[in-house]
Amino acid sequence: MIETKHFALLAAVVLGLGACADGAAPELVPDPVKEVDIATGFCVLTETIPATIETVTEQVLVSPEKLAADGSVEAPAVYQSRSRQAIVRERQVVRTEVLCDDQMTPELIANLQRALAVRGYYKGSVTGDYDAATQAAVKSYQNRLGMPSTVLSLATARDLGLVAVPRDELG
Repeated sequence: MIETKHFALLAAVVLGLGACADGAAPELVPDPVKEVDIATGFCVLTETIPATIETVTEQVLVSPEKLAADGSVEAPAVYQSRSRQAIVRERQVVRTEVLCDDQMTPELIANLQRALAVRGYYKGSVTGDYDAATQAAVKSYQNRLGMPSTVLSLATARDLGLVAVPRDELG
């Protein structure tokens, strides 16, 4: 007979494994952290971008074909499929200057939506809300710069003409 505490432990393990249907444990990625940089007055966002892993399947020759003396095939070659995991991109911790929450005003967000719409990234209405459609457009725009984030970076805000560029950075 199984004791109650052992049964509860067994049930917890079985239920926990059931959450990972494909057998892989989910990667734990910490939430982004935003801190104010006193020197610049802007915020710095620290985000963890998970590694990109792909499954590579290859056909491996197990035994070559066997040929008869006249050149005809007596037995075809035998191949086997083998799969392996390959890391395409390592996990990254990225620190990016971003606008602080108090700078993300409805007016700035409306201008952001207009700027992204003109460039073909935003299809929604100009609302001044940093909604899911706006975040998706920001992510799409920033992805081409190698920053796949929904948080508006300072560089993107400057690139879109939403925030002034300091004189010493003008070239």
